[in-house]
Amino acid sequence: MRAAKQDVYCVYDSQLLTSFTSSLYIAGLVASLGAGKVTRVMGRRASMLLGGSAFMVGSVINCAAMNVAMLILGRILLGFGVGFTNQATPVYLSEMAPPKWRGAFNSGFQIFLSFGVVAANLINYGTTRINPWGWRLSLGIAAVPALIITVAAFFLPDTPSSLIQRGHTELAKETLRQARGSDAELDAEFEEFVQASKAAIPVTSPYKMILKRRYRPQFVMSAAIPFLAQMTGINVIAFYAPILFETVGFGKDSALMASVILGAVSLSSNLVSTYVVDRHGRRILFLVGGTMMMICQVIVACLLAAKIGSSGDKPLRKADSVAVLVVMCMYSAAFGWSWGPLAWLVPSEILPLEIRPAGLSISTAIAFVAVFLLAQTFLAMLCHFKYGIFLFYAGWLGFMTGFIALFLPETKGIPLDSMNSVWKQHWYWGRFLDDDDSNL
Repeated sequence: MRAAKQDVYCVYDSQLLTSFTSSLYIAGLVASLGAGKVTRVMGRRASMLLGGSAFMVGSVINCAAMNVAMLILGRILLGFGVGFTNQATPVYLSEMAPPKWRGAFNSGFQIFLSFGVVAANLINYGTTRINPWGWRLSLGIAAVPALIITVAAFFLPDTPSSLIQRGHTELAKETLRQARGSDAELDAEFEEFVQASKAAIPVTSPYKMILKRRYRPQFVMSAAIPFLAQMTGINVIAFYAPILFETVGFGKDSALMASVILGAVSLSSNLVSTYVVDRHGRRILFLVGGTMMMICQVIVACLLAAKIGSSGDKPLRKADSVAVLVVMCMYSAAFGWSWGPLAWLVPSEILPLEIRPAGLSISTAIAFVAVFLLAQTFLAMLCHFKYGIFLFYAGWLGFMTGFIALFLPETKGIPLDSMNSVWKQHWYWGRFLDDDDSNL
């Protein structure tokens, strides 16, 4: 704060702060690319084990840190943990879930991410009152969910697709039977897994394979969706929520509580997504959610422009600060039932088995690149763009809503191994596919 310009927008323009925050995401980028190989060769469970272990060690180092270098080292290990688990978990959920409930299963992933955000904000709110070591408790408690992930992964079976790929056919069938119970269509589903696995066997270089023409629709969409999800601005707003709310007039404690409220709203809206995503589909949630977020960003920009202008020489009144919080809660809710869960779900379900681990690695890596760049620049952008930062994100939201309307087909209820048909019927992507899959 002492190094920053002292106006409303420039309270925390600190490269040290942004480096600490964004170091996790550059580490996650590196880890997610390596996770594709591990997930393919060793299985989905192995990546979750490695991710949980790295996160646990990083949490311990952060808790015991004696200087900023140790904090950043711990943060990097957290990034490795997030990179592995974020790559493997959506794949695991998509491959284990019945097709008609695949959206709900993957929405559950986002629900628990949001639950973690709320829990973390509550912990931060409580530990600020413990001096001088409350921050160590806040960082160290992160080892608890990491321990749960690591221990629980030992008891998870790997997915039938992964087991078949690695030659464990009988175990794969038994795993599918346990997951489906007495499903009358079990044999047919298992045979689809076997055929998809046979198609994947000749693929020795999935990162090269994914660039072929016949995978162009899946590659473009699985890369674009996670990138565009970050360009909604949700993650940088979530990371810096206490700073953002303090910037617009809340006190320190009030800013932390506002962050808790924001996270709780997001968590509640994730539950809405779980209920509707397999009933009404993916496209409608993308389109309505994107439109709502764009309107909310414009409203916040207009409110800040009208009340404090570009000079930033006076804080918002309490009533105006509450209005900003209300609109940001609406924005968070719209993200929570649209782009939040769907950014994980859609890439994991549209990629064919032979390129799925590689595609999810690229998808996760792109998300990390975007969030790293945004986290590294957000405070400086807030300082220089002022209220225009919200118009910046509104512009992106308008673009991505149009992009989804034009280029994403509906994938609700389509079995993973029949997903190719939706691309063949699409007005644009159909030109990249034909009945002869030898095309490059």
